[in-house]
Amino acid sequence: MPADRTASATPLHNTNAAADLARVQRIARLFDTRYGLPGTRLRFGLDSVIGLIPGIGDIAMLIPSAYIIAIALRHDVPKATLLKMIGNAAIDTGVGSIPVLGDIFDLFFKSHRRNADLLAAALQGKATPSATRSAP
Repeated sequence: MPADRTASATPLHNTNAAADLARVQRIARLFDTRYGLPGTRLRFGLDSVIGLIPGIGDIAMLIPSAYIIAIALRHDVPKATLLKMIGNAAIDTGVGSIPVLGDIFDLFFKSHRRNADLLAAALQGKATPSATRSAP
């Protein structure tokens, strides 16, 4: 009997989707907003710290980005959302790899947080029926 894909491609009310989203949100917080600079509203995470390592820091940050995108693939999010997520990861890696400017950029461009928010919106959209359905 063929495997049932509906268990992995279900809306947010599914336990697996909710658990995956919670995991992605924890990862986004750790890598983008875990720490704050005292006296400011500026938040940063491991992405900003690891990104300081010349040559490998920004490339290493592709690992959590790829994981978040893999979770999105698992839940069959729309292709447009996947493209936005891939774009966020590419922008973060590309600009982040520029010495000094990239490090400053990492403090403000939170690609993991953006991708977690995109995933949450996509999963939430699957969980709620379309509000545009009405009788003519």
